[in-house]
Amino acid sequence: MKRKDWTDGKLFERLLTNRTKKTYWDNIRELRKRPNQYVFDRAVGLTKTNNDKEIIIGIDILAQLGFNPRFKQNEIIEICFSLLDKEQTPKVLESILFAISHNNEILRKDHVLTLTKLKTHRFCIVRYGLVQALSGLEQKDAIETLIELSTDKDQDIRDWATFSLGTQIETNNDSITKVLWERMKDSSEMVRFEAIAGLAKRKDKRIKDTLIQELKNIDDNGSIILESIEEFGDSDFIELLEKQIELNKKTQQVNDKWLTDTLGKLKTKAQQCI
Repeated sequence: MKRKDWTDGKLFERLLTNRTKKTYWDNIRELRKRPNQYVFDRAVGLTKTNNDKEIIIGIDILAQLGFNPRFKQNEIIEICFSLLDKEQTPKVLESILFAISHNNEILRKDHVLTLTKLKTHRFCIVRYGLVQALSGLEQKDAIETLIELSTDKDQDIRDWATFSLGTQIETNNDSITKVLWERMKDSSEMVRFEAIAGLAKRKDKRIKDTLIQELKNIDDNGSIILESIEEFGDSDFIELLEKQIELNKKTQQVNDKWLTDTLGKLKTKAQQCI
């Protein structure tokens, strides 16, 4: 019998009794596709236990219960924040924060303020989860916290915080621009690329020379650079891309389709401006 034919109860039983995580997310995803009162009540019941495994299972189901719209989304957010009011282990906090990240479009100001208190948590998995929970939010407190986390000692946290500030919000101010330029000096290439993307999105003219140099040295890690060139929208890059395509035929440094697609999009933009 296929998993989709299992009863809700059987899926819960498997989640609670399986000793390995091999099919964990398969079972979670199947229950998420079943936004009904039984699944909701059973998952909520698990979050009220004193067992970390059970709490995490309940949270992971509720995180994305139903799609467009979510099932009882407002209630789920309140459950998440009520759990944050109690002392939790780092793994439970991580699940709560990821659940919030999937529903953060409905967060209130007081919710965001509660989240910001976790920005100095000693476990990096919690700070990483916090970045996810705040990603895409235009609220001042969320942005200020992401700015702080963009300098975190953990590379993945810096990467996602820079990504969130750079391309996931529309807000543009001196504080964001300053931190993006600071991340241009980051030891991680991915963090640096996310900073470039953010500055290109904001049409910061100072990033043009950097984009030119990165295009010359582009390799298979450079898709973000090409997306940034497209976002920057400077027609000067049409000729530069044409030259790079010819050079790439010899060097094969990067997927040729990435270059030609970017060139085509820039040419379309240029024609629309005529």
